[in-house]
Amino acid sequence: MVKFVSVVLMLALAKEGSGFVARSPSPMSVNGLKRNAPLFVATTPAGLGIDIERGISDNKPTGSMIDLEGIAFSSLKGKALSLQASDFPSAKDLRSVIPKECLSPDTATSLSYLSVSLIGTALCTAVGIAMTGVIGTSSILTLPIWTAYSAVTGTVAMGLWVLAHECGHGAFSKDKKLQDTVGYVLHSLFLVPYYSWQRSHAVHHQYTNHMQLGETHVPEPLEDVNDGSYAGRAAFLEKFGEKNGMRLWGAMQAFFHLGVGWPAYLLIGATGGPDRGVTNHYYPEPLSEPKQPKKELFPGNWKAKVYQSDIGIAAVVGALAAWTFCHGLGEVMALYGGPLIIVNAWLVLYTWLQHTDVDVPHFGNGDHTFVKGALHTIDRPYDKMDPFGAIDFLHHKIGSTHVAHHFDCTIPHYKAQAATDAIKENFPEVYLYEDTPIFQALWRVCKGCVAVEKRDDKWVWKNDGLEKLIEQ
Repeated sequence: MVKFVSVVLMLALAKEGSGFVARSPSPMSVNGLKRNAPLFVATTPAGLGIDIERGISDNKPTGSMIDLEGIAFSSLKGKALSLQASDFPSAKDLRSVIPKECLSPDTATSLSYLSVSLIGTALCTAVGIAMTGVIGTSSILTLPIWTAYSAVTGTVAMGLWVLAHECGHGAFSKDKKLQDTVGYVLHSLFLVPYYSWQRSHAVHHQYTNHMQLGETHVPEPLEDVNDGSYAGRAAFLEKFGEKNGMRLWGAMQAFFHLGVGWPAYLLIGATGGPDRGVTNHYYPEPLSEPKQPKKELFPGNWKAKVYQSDIGIAAVVGALAAWTFCHGLGEVMALYGGPLIIVNAWLVLYTWLQHTDVDVPHFGNGDHTFVKGALHTIDRPYDKMDPFGAIDFLHHKIGSTHVAHHFDCTIPHYKAQAATDAIKENFPEVYLYEDTPIFQALWRVCKGCVAVEKRDDKWVWKNDGLEKLIEQ
């Protein structure tokens, strides 16, 4: 039994796709960037040399609706699967409907939202510090209290992460020094290397839902139903029964993704596209030989930017070590480690659900375009997670206006709703809004997004005979 579970856990971590995937970049140039190119920071696909103005006229329409056998459905009811290449607008047409005022950040407004997140996080931390003097951090009996504290503080602090993310995209301020300073400090506090992630996240935007070059949550291609994660899930169902086996499988996926997914991504490129091989955000050189050497994650002078990011990480790690030495690991975990785990879980939840559902496809080389990838992003009802929409407010609507963000990441969050409304009004046939409650949608994805097979130009999630069990 132990051996069986260990094998499945290893598959979940080591295989490409719904479990965790590792992939590597190469020491060569990418997108025209040479090793001796001028030092710069690309925050958008255009900054990476990507021609997003290219329409989809070079993609041949795929014809009729694909075979839906074995596909479970979300509330989208297969909408994304029905779209043909000719249904997608050009980047120029899509941009033309977005109000121009949406494309420019206002520094004062950005700073005001930053102050909200800073004050909220500081107040939570002040309460935590006071709690250490009352209940301490050494007794296991206080664990439920500190767990609740971590949940609240981490949820509030996630707003700071979102704003740091906005800095990386150039959507915080026209003052680049201010913007990079805010982003660098905030990301370093979360142990995220600022420039490294800025680069990899721009690549993620370029290759959204790309099977070979996507940066996060790339599915595992099904090669044999008796191998990989697909077989692992089947083994769970056979061993524990359909209902209990599916619950255990879903719980395992939730734990690995939300619990260890983010550090695994930073350290080994987990869930990234296979053609980059194994990557590390703290060390710019490839850790394994890539399938596409010209698609290195950190090419040219980006290597120096990775090391610049590491300075901030080293400073925070040093401060944490000193804190631990002076006050003990219990206090550090209670006030910092616990909330950080919650922030990381929120981050993975957002990213996973923004690009994944049982009836939302991926695309391979030759079928993927920037616009197609952006419009396979999914907006969700985060404003309905609580009666007041407080979580969506605290997280600056990162999950409810993400389609617009993926098309043009320089749109600041406080202007993203207007851009979203414009896209939804003008292109309703390609705009994806999935209205299942968030944790119900997460549970469906944990159960049903295991492995994909290619049908026509799409890679679709295969769930033969399990559709009703997944949709429940």
